[in-house]
Amino acid sequence: MTQPKAKSITKPIKKKDRVSREPLLEACLAAFVRAGKLDLSLDHLADAVGTSKRMLIHYFGSREALEQMAMTLLEDRLRARFRAGAFPSGTPAKAVVDALWSQVTSPESRGVLLLTMDLTRRSWSGSERAREFFEEQQCLWSEMLRDFLPDAGAVEALLQLFQGAALVYLVTGDRERGRRALERLMRGNAVGSRTR
Repeated sequence: MTQPKAKSITKPIKKKDRVSREPLLEACLAAFVRAGKLDLSLDHLADAVGTSKRMLIHYFGSREALEQMAMTLLEDRLRARFRAGAFPSGTPAKAVVDALWSQVTSPESRGVLLLTMDLTRRSWSGSERAREFFEEQQCLWSEMLRDFLPDAGAVEALLQLFQGAALVYLVTGDRERGRRALERLMRGNAVGSRTR
């Protein structure tokens, strides 16, 4: 025979404390970006967004659900930022790569870059959702670059170098090493421009 569930004793939520889930999710994603990782305790996250751990659980159900929603929101943001058609037709491939490198390595983008690297780490550690995030980003960038590069092999070569250069940038803080490597690739015979 099962025991009856005990009534939870909760105080009514004050009107000034009521927030909808969307702004709270936005605030949580901003806290993850500032930290450059998802691995924040719920207590730390609650402090960072100005609420309580209890309210986070109330609005999202669980830490895992909150992380899932934050990853989805981050995907949506990145999809809008790095979408196919983000550059005008006829833009030279080198100009596209230069603009992307500048954008990804700008100081304002550091937290997002760290967070995407954290999700990449989670994907190789077995997180299926993080792996889906990684695959989504690969597809997103491939679609965007296909308009400017001659073939799928050139897109793959550029993506691999770009990801490695981003990792070196995060470790060293040196944007120029990656920029020089990308320039060499773009000047080389392996990657030429394509016009739309």
